[in-house]
Amino acid sequence: MNASETPRVAAVVGVGAGLGAALGRRFAQAYKVALVARSSEITVPLAEEIRSAGGSALPIQSDATVAAQVCAAHEQARRQLGSIDVLIFNGGRRPFGTLLQTTPEVFEETWRIHALGAFLWARQVVPDMLTRGTGVILITGATAGVKPFPTSAAFGPAKFAARGLAQVMARDLHPQGIHVAYINVDGGIDMPVLRQHLPDVKDDDLLKPSAIAETFWHLAHQDRSAWTHELDVRPFKEKF
Repeated sequence: MNASETPRVAAVVGVGAGLGAALGRRFAQAYKVALVARSSEITVPLAEEIRSAGGSALPIQSDATVAAQVCAAHEQARRQLGSIDVLIFNGGRRPFGTLLQTTPEVFEETWRIHALGAFLWARQVVPDMLTRGTGVILITGATAGVKPFPTSAAFGPAKFAARGLAQVMARDLHPQGIHVAYINVDGGIDMPVLRQHLPDVKDDDLLKPSAIAETFWHLAHQDRSAWTHELDVRPFKEKF
């Protein structure tokens, strides 16, 4: 998609205090943004912040793992903001546990959040994108979707599934004008919950949410002659 064809509406699904909020702020500089999360704790004040800065933001409370809620959230965004041109799926749960430490319930819930949620949201936005012959779908990934740790018995398979879905959609939708990309976030994101658990961590050890958001912005505006499907972002000192 060319920058001259900037879409009108972006939806960020999975808005927390870290990357999700940063994505909302960045895309609100030029888009109407739908801020979607299961809780309104972050989305409501973030929407007020964006509006006070002159932007347009709509907080929507919705569970991405429930098809009926996804459908309702999409229709609300479509009705109040317009057809979604950029979908950012930012599933966030990251449980730790080996095979025997992971319950079937945690395994299934993690898959539903990262893979099923992306599937359900993509099915909502793609029909309008196909009609226009243009659109962007960006999925927040993790290294667990490429090279999981032993303690990623739930998270690894979920991210592998999300990455696989992104590849399937890219092969299907790229020739039809819809750009699909998977962004491997390789490292810890600087956000309040991580700082609480790792109080001694240094700034250089973490990815800045605003810096990751700039990469998403770049992907959303790549010329169609040079689209990226998979991309890594990591701190300069991160081993890989």
